[in-house]
Amino acid sequence: MLSKFKHRVKKMPEAIALISAEIVIVFLVFFIALTSLVFLIEEIFYDKENNFDDQVFNFLSHHISHSLTYIMQAFTFLGSQFFLVPAWLLVFAYYIFIKKDSWNFIKTAIIATSNMLLMFGLKLLFNRPRPMIPLLKEVPGLSFPSGHAFMSLTFFGFLIYKTYVGIKNAWLKWSVIALLFFTVIMVGVSRVYLRVHYASDVLAGYCFAIVSVTILLWLLRKVEKYNARKIPYHLNVTKNEADPLLRKVG
Repeated sequence: MLSKFKHRVKKMPEAIALISAEIVIVFLVFFIALTSLVFLIEEIFYDKENNFDDQVFNFLSHHISHSLTYIMQAFTFLGSQFFLVPAWLLVFAYYIFIKKDSWNFIKTAIIATSNMLLMFGLKLLFNRPRPMIPLLKEVPGLSFPSGHAFMSLTFFGFLIYKTYVGIKNAWLKWSVIALLFFTVIMVGVSRVYLRVHYASDVLAGYCFAIVSVTILLWLLRKVEKYNARKIPYHLNVTKNEADPLLRKVG
C-alpha cells in the first residue's frame, strides 16, 4: 500500500505538467479562435472587405475537375444534417443503451443541440447571402457562419477528444485523430470549392465551434464539480456502480 502511494506521489509532477500543458493549449486555441472571429466580423461586416474570399475562389477555380467535384460532394455530405443527425443519434444511443451513462448522454446532447441552435441564430444575426456563383446548384439559407464547418467540427471534434482519451496505442490514436482532423478540414474546403460558402464563412464556423464547445465544456465541468460536492460520501454504492461523475471525483 505504501509503495503504491509513493509511486503515485512520484508521478504527480508529470501529471500536473501534462494537465498544465493541456490547459495552456486549450486557452491558446480559444484565444486564437476568439481573436480570429473579431477580425473576420470586422473585415466582412464593417470594412466590407472581400479580397481574401475572392482570392480563395480564384485559386480553387484553377483546380476544378469532375473527379475532384465528386470527392468534394462526398466530403460536404459528411458535414450535412443527413449525416450528422443520424451520427449524433447513434452516439446518444450508445451512451443510453450500451454504456448506460446518463451524464455523458446529457453532456453530448447539450453540446450538439446548443451548437445547432447557436448556428441558426448566428446565421439570422449576420444575415450574409450566399455566393452568387455556385458550382453546381443554388443552396437555400444564409452564408455566415458555415453550418457545415460549425457542426462538423463539433461532431468530429467530439470524436477526436474521445479518441485522445480512449485509445492507448499511440500510433493508432494519432492516426485516427489525423484522419478525423483531415475530414473536418475537407468538409470546409468542399463548401468553398462548391461555391456555396465563402472561405471566411468556413473559418468563422470553425472559430465559433471552438469558442462554443470550450465554453460549454467549462460550464458543464462547473456543474460536475457542484453536483459532486452535493453527493453524500456515505452512499452505499461501490465505485463501479456509481454515476460516472462519482468515478471522476472518487
